Amino acid sequence: MQEVNKESSNSNSTAIVLLNTRMFRSYSSVKEMVKPDAKSPWGNHFAFLHVPIPKLTDSGLSDPLEFIKKAQQIIKSKRSSLGVYLTAKLLEAVDKFRGPEAAAKYVHGTLKNSSMAITNMIGPMEQVAVANHPVKGLYFLVPGPPLSLIVTVTSYVEKLRVAIGVEDGFIDSQKLKSCMENAYDMILKATTSATTT
Repeated sequence: MQEVNKESSNSNSTAIVLLNTRMFRSYSSVKEMVKPDAKSPWGNHFAFLHVPIPKLTDSGLSDPLEFIKKAQQIIKSKRSSLGVYLTAKLLEAVDKFRGPEAAAKYVHGTLKNSSMAITNMIGPMEQVAVANHPVKGLYFLVPGPPLSLIVTVTSYVEKLRVAIGVEDGFIDSQKLKSCMENAYDMILKATTSATTT
């Protein structure tokens, strides 16, 4: 945003983070998950977390590592808040009493009122093969959300994969790619210099 318009550094930006609220106790088959008293019931179990994006102009946040630490601190404090629990329970209640269409409409409305979403997924720890052909990389992206920017993060065979989806004609994808590469380079340099000192 600052690369395109310097005044945007004064804007307040909020990202919506989708949190998985499903409890992973152990692997369950679909047959076990659809039972009424299942310990880990079938379906998506998630909540929304609205996170204010720290401004690079804030004092002390010009250092990339400080910026990341501040963002992580905000997410950690909000993740353990009562709001996450209440949002998850609200979605469950809407789904139970008004049906999955009403729950989907609520989720769509929440996403529609957000500019950016960030979500992640734990991927396989071992390499996957399809028809005996090993899968080298695995990404996921949520298709068709009413968002200008979506960032998804997944792990696959202990490697982190980041996918970014942008609204067509709204965000200059080449400039975004350049800014992301620059940010990763800054973080890498800051990290390596911090570990050597």
